[in-house]
Parts: sequence; C-alpha cells; structure tokens
Amino acid sequence: MDGLINPLVLEWLNLAFRWFHVVAGIAWIGASFYFIWLDLSLRTPPQWKTDQGVKGDLWAIHGGGIYEVAKYQLRPPEMPVKLHWFKWEAYSTWLSGTGLLILMYYLQAQTYLVGHNTLIQSSGLAVVASIAFILGGQLVYELLLRTPLVKRGLVIAVALLVIISLASYIAHQLFSARAAYLHVGAMIATWMAGNVFWGIMPAQRKFVAAVSNNEAPDTCAMAFAKLRSTHNNYLTLPVIFCMLSNHYSFLYSHAYSWLVLVGIGVCLAWGRHFFNLKHLGYVKPIILVTSLLGIIVIAVLMSITSTNTSAVGGGSAIQKTAETASIETAKITQLIQVHCTNCHAATPSQPGFAAAPAGLIIDSATGLAVQKIRALPALQSGYMPLGNFHQMTELERKTLIDWLSAQ
Repeated sequence: MDGLINPLVLEWLNLAFRWFHVVAGIAWIGASFYFIWLDLSLRTPPQWKTDQGVKGDLWAIHGGGIYEVAKYQLRPPEMPVKLHWFKWEAYSTWLSGTGLLILMYYLQAQTYLVGHNTLIQSSGLAVVASIAFILGGQLVYELLLRTPLVKRGLVIAVALLVIISLASYIAHQLFSARAAYLHVGAMIATWMAGNVFWGIMPAQRKFVAAVSNNEAPDTCAMAFAKLRSTHNNYLTLPVIFCMLSNHYSFLYSHAYSWLVLVGIGVCLAWGRHFFNLKHLGYVKPIILVTSLLGIIVIAVLMSITSTNTSAVGGGSAIQKTAETASIETAKITQLIQVHCTNCHAATPSQPGFAAAPAGLIIDSATGLAVQKIRALPALQSGYMPLGNFHQMTELERKTLIDWLSAQ
C-alpha cells in the first residue's frame, strides 16, 4: 500500500489531520478536565438553593466576570430551552486520530507498521492485525465493564492494568516498536471515545427524557456514565504519553519498551489522582512526589539496562573499540548510501517521502555520527531503516552499530 498517494499530497493530508486532531484533543481533554474539576469542587449550597433542587454549587472568576455554577439533584424548576451537550469533542478527536492512523500506518504499512523481526512481515496482514487489535481491545474493555468487578474501584484498576500490560506486550510482538506504542494509545483512546458513545451519551439522553417528563430517572445508568467519565479522566495522560512517544526513539527502542510504556502510564495516572483528590479538598503531595519519583526510577533503570540488541551479536562497545576503529569510513558511507539516504536525504528517493523524516539528513558517516543519540537505539532495536526496503543484513547492522558505538 506504500506509495499509493503522491508524497506531497500525503504530507498535506498528514498536516491537516494532525492539526485537527490536536485541536479536537485539546477541546476534549479541556472539557473532560473541567467537568471533573467542576463535579469534585461542588460544595453544599445554602438552604434556599437546596429548596430549589440544587445539589451543589461553586463560584468562579474567569474572562473578566464572576460565574455562579450550580448542579441540580435532578432538574431545574423549568427545563432550559437550550441544553448544551459535550460529545463532538470526543468523536472528532477519535475520527481524526483514526484518519491519521490510516494515512501514516495503513497507507505506509511497510514503512511504519511492520517491525523488524516481528511476527508479522506482510503489510496487508499488519493492517488487519492493527484493526483486530483495536477492536479486540474495545470488546475486552466493554465486557469487563459488564462484570461485577466494575463496582470495586481498586480491583477494576488492577484489571485494566493487566489488560494494558498484555496489550503492550502483544503490540510489540506484532508491530514495529513505534507503532506498538501508538496502538496501545489508540486502543485506550477507543475505550475513551466508546465510553462517550456507548455509555455517557445514551445515559444522558434517557436522564433528560425522564426528568423532562417528571419521571424518575435511571440513577444506576447515570452512575455508570459517571464511572466511564472517571475512567476517561485517569486514562487521558497515559494516552497523551503514547501519542507523543513516537518522537522519542529512546523509549520504544529499549529492550523492555513494552514495560516502560506501562510503568510511565501508571505514574501519570497516579499523578492525575492527586489533582482529583485536591478538587475534593484533600491535598496529598506524597502522590505527586511518588508519581515523579516513579518516572525518575524508570529513567534510571532504562539507563543502566541495555537497549534492545536482539538484532545484533553480543559484546559491548568498549570491547569492540579496537575492532571498530579499523573499519573504514568509506564502508560506513557506502552502507549509509544504500540503507539511509533513500529517506534521509535533502530530496528522498523513497516513495511516500516528500522530505527527510524529522528533517534529519543522513548521507555521510559524519551525518550519521552527529545523530548518534537517535540513530544508535534505532539501529539496535531494528526500527531503522524504516521498512528495511534494501534488506540490510544483520552483519551490516552490526557493522554500523559497532562503528557508531565507537564514535
């Protein structure tokens, strides 16, 4: 499927979808964070408000004015003519993200989706596996929400952690490491959009219909919708991390990258818990501190453990310094010309690329050495060259890694 669309057109489509996706995501996350803050910050109103059916209220100042916000137990004395709903922020974020997935990973599957030495080496099969992975994750999540575990907060949190851990491991077996991170994020984002579509919106429609007709609403359905909203709140930061991770190869190129994803995701969700408690009036800095310490510990552990070197032979860079010192620069340049410059050139020859990825020009030994911090883990993990179009051998990969390690 690679090369089906003109590279320049593909770049413009990528830019358009990415821009819209970011804007929609900001709107969705902003609304989600605001309403969680609002709901947790409501306090018991004065009696005269309670008599009018107000459950909680708060006062805020923003944009040059003072706002009075109130939440009714059921409904106001007179239903408003215009009631604002919040759904398209979620839908547009998911739809634009799906568009990006198609543009980047489906139409360029051999380049971005298929991994080095992963279980799937066919671009078509990789696309099918991608769709099955996301839809399968959604099915598992929805089934879990329909079990008695959903009533036990800690248990459901552990269950979700296990599911995400398994998903991360499986994704790394099926796809390239970079694509694996994105797919875990896409799976969780689908849970979140599904929470809005399958749970929150239907419950709210039934609630409004009931109170508008002065009927008793289904409080269980509304409580379930609130639970889904809470899930979204805790999953937001891990999803953002997954989406940003593709810019940082040191994360997805590590030997235990699947576990790194899970560990950082847990720390971010735990850090979010601090703010939710703070909105309720409980300030526990230890949560924020331990969240930060957790990420620092992960960073330290990553630095003292080797990156993914399964694609190459054993031995350290120090042991091979004498050997690599004798490798002629001309040989390295030749390998670069064959395996790197088709993409990383001022004018790429590889179909699907209108410009060098990330603006990195690697057309000489010097150019590769300058990018050592990025290039070494990418080579060690097998992530580069993208798609391995010219079939870099393990000996050639080892040669580049040894030479680059000695620089």
